[in-house]
Amino acid sequence: MPLNHEPAITLLGIRIHTLPVEALIERIVCTAQNRQRAIIAYVNAHGLNLAHDAPALRNFFNAQAAWVFCDGFGVKWGARLAGQPSPPRYTPPDWIDRLCDECATHDLSIYLLGDAPATVEKAAQTLQARHAGLKIAGWQHGFFDKTAGSAENTATLAAINDAHPDVLLVGMGMPAQELWLARNWDALEACVAMTVGALFSYVAGDVQRAPRWMTDHGLEWLGRLVIEPRRLWRRYVIGLPVFFARVIAARIHPHWRAP
Repeated sequence: MPLNHEPAITLLGIRIHTLPVEALIERIVCTAQNRQRAIIAYVNAHGLNLAHDAPALRNFFNAQAAWVFCDGFGVKWGARLAGQPSPPRYTPPDWIDRLCDECATHDLSIYLLGDAPATVEKAAQTLQARHAGLKIAGWQHGFFDKTAGSAENTATLAAINDAHPDVLLVGMGMPAQELWLARNWDALEACVAMTVGALFSYVAGDVQRAPRWMTDHGLEWLGRLVIEPRRLWRRYVIGLPVFFARVIAARIHPHWRAP
């Protein structure tokens, strides 16, 4: 259930919380320890562009996710351009080890869902090797029939529920991971579900990240574009100008919905 009393801004109609990463990790751990339930989601410029034309995705961010954090300098700059406080930016590859340490300390289990079979298995093994005492409840690739009621989707839900994970990491890419969670959250028995994008590929070492000097200074998008140009060129070359144009239009004409 969304916790609307938490500090947040609204950018292009999407609520984004301004909690520091330490506070978010604390909330994940406390939610799981108390056997409560919550979805944790991230948003970036690409996500805001997708949500602009997808009511189901907007509803996921604003109504289904308990916390939505900023995972991109585009959102930070967009908030500033919109005249709002700039939210802290943190991306799962930078703090997954901190979360795993906390889960190991508090005896909380993790389940990995998404990416290719070899990648998600390697990511699970890597995290377990890095963190003594970390309980990996299980893992499964993301290449299954996600249609509601399909045999593969039903089997996936059953496998997760049989493992009883405290924290479910869903890395299917945006918006597949958000829409899958939106449709299946009520059938899942995990306490916390968190969308993580390409996290498993980074942890497994299958995809290289941009150098730290780029990721820390708002240039991770450029590094990703250089590393994966065929997959990401449209997202950045076209998507970023569209995003900033919408932010500017919304500030000039608050009641006008930019195309």
